[in-house]
Amino acid sequence: MTDTLSLLRCWVVGYFNGQDKAVAREICSPDYALSIGDVVFAGRDDAWLPAVDVQMKAYPGMGMTAHQTLIGDGWAAIWFSEHGSTEGKAAAWSGVGIYRSNGRVLTGCVAQEDYMTRRRQLKSGQADPVDPPAVAPWDTVPQPRNPQAEAAVLQWLQGDWPRSPDAVRCDDDHLTGTALAFEVAETQVGELLSAGDHVAFNVRQTGRYLGGLPALASGPVAETLDVNGIVRVENGRVVEGRVIRDRMGLWARMRNAA
Repeated sequence: MTDTLSLLRCWVVGYFNGQDKAVAREICSPDYALSIGDVVFAGRDDAWLPAVDVQMKAYPGMGMTAHQTLIGDGWAAIWFSEHGSTEGKAAAWSGVGIYRSNGRVLTGCVAQEDYMTRRRQLKSGQADPVDPPAVAPWDTVPQPRNPQAEAAVLQWLQGDWPRSPDAVRCDDDHLTGTALAFEVAETQVGELLSAGDHVAFNVRQTGRYLGGLPALASGPVAETLDVNGIVRVENGRVVEGRVIRDRMGLWARMRNAA
């Protein structure tokens, strides 16, 4: 048996940063599936690896930095940044992923990556700074599940965007000053996993887009928003964390419908 965080370390260090597909085939099951919003790459060799290979060819020196990790029974979560250069233009974009394993290999991941901020940087020619790495991301100690923290996060996720506290950083709001405005009517949970006072989540929110995306008219427009995050709860309240929302998927759907 191998804990999921150790497998995730091999994924980041050996496969992604080493760009070695042999490592991926060793640590990921043949039916490994990656879900990002409405897109699912099901199958390690036929779907997922070819999709990542396209990105690695576009960004030949691309790497990944781990900013925070959590570990639980059969799962691990990571806040990360990917960064690299394509056609002479560099960019850094954050993501939050939740990985599952069967104790031997990784079986799947549900992730969000901020492709909208990558698009902004490539268009402007000005790259954002990469957030500081975690000091020891692969030495994170497992913590017991915390149902109270999970309940607090679930309640917090019922609220509209933008929201407080400011210590919860969403997408690139802290860099651009332009926040996505979305009125939440319903939240469907994909994953909600706690380790001590930290909670990792993947949810799909149904509601109304109100504004904040580039080159789109303000709402209201009935839509959905896929959201991943890692947040910390203190005294029953969310006090800090990192959240990535599928702004690119939302933007693409609305542009195509216009």
